[in-house]
Amino acid sequence: MHIPDGYLSPATCATLYAASAPFWYVALRKMKRALNTRMVPLISVFAAFSFIVMMFNLPLPGGTTGHAVGVGIAAIVLGPWGAVVAVSIALTIQAVLFGDGGITALGANCFNMAIAGSLAAYAIYRVTSGRASLTAPRRVVAAAMAGYAAINIAALLAAIEFGIQPLLYHDSSGAPLYAPYPLHIAIPAMMIGHLTVAGLAEMVVSSGVVAYLQRAEPLLLDATSGGSRVVDPHPPARPLWIALGVLMVLTPLGILAIGSAWGEWAPAAFANPRGRQEIASASANNAPPARPPTGLARLSSFWTAPMPKYAAPFLKSPGFGYLLSAMTGAGAVILMSLLLASLLQKRALK
Repeated sequence: MHIPDGYLSPATCATLYAASAPFWYVALRKMKRALNTRMVPLISVFAAFSFIVMMFNLPLPGGTTGHAVGVGIAAIVLGPWGAVVAVSIALTIQAVLFGDGGITALGANCFNMAIAGSLAAYAIYRVTSGRASLTAPRRVVAAAMAGYAAINIAALLAAIEFGIQPLLYHDSSGAPLYAPYPLHIAIPAMMIGHLTVAGLAEMVVSSGVVAYLQRAEPLLLDATSGGSRVVDPHPPARPLWIALGVLMVLTPLGILAIGSAWGEWAPAAFANPRGRQEIASASANNAPPARPPTGLARLSSFWTAPMPKYAAPFLKSPGFGYLLSAMTGAGAVILMSLLLASLLQKRALK
């Protein structure tokens, strides 16, 4: 679901950056008001949690891979605006350091996952959970529904963005310039895997973390409970840091699933017989273009990440390289969260 550079036209990318900007603005204003609370470390841990969760690739139908995002539980604990900030930070670090998602497409990826996903998850959770007590089973069910819906809404938006490219942007012969498959191929190809596997993973993550917090730290669920009482405005995040550390150690499991995510193929795959077969198999046996679309090939090299595909170039062990990437990325996410909070605090004091 991480759209790479080259799959969306510059106009589409600019439009989605512009569409994301008002939401980022509101989210950062909300964050500024929370600087004197534990919201900053909570945003840090959930940004890192989202980053790590997205490293656990899962095999999807058609030979592609997918992953959970962590947006559901982020919206439940942080609220929609805190989740927008946290997931946007995770996506930014993924794009800049690891080339997971493009720099030109960062606005699109944030709009789909961080913004639409967070708002949808929060709304569904609040409506479904109602005024149930913090430890009620109803909240676990509400979290499952919120997570499942959020990731599928994000996937649908990405599929639409992919699918409109050949309709809007093609050369004089009709050959697509960017993403090659139209809506009637892109939507089923994206949605089947997310409705059946990735959505279930997000459901398990959201409901599982809520069930855990109900026993370990229920006050972390209070901010979005819909109730009027606030027992402790500074709930501790220690259980989340522990869980994050455990997940980080387990990240090498994320490379067991082979194959690329749908719509994330490198330009070379279009000219490689095996790559072409993989693309066609993942796209209902519709053959890709004979050559990489020209716009895709041109923009695909827009940014060269220092650790592409979560692989440290100086390490021979894929598993250790993946673990090192997890540690580096989580650290960068936390650092970016703290720097952003510090910058907002300085502006607030002026």
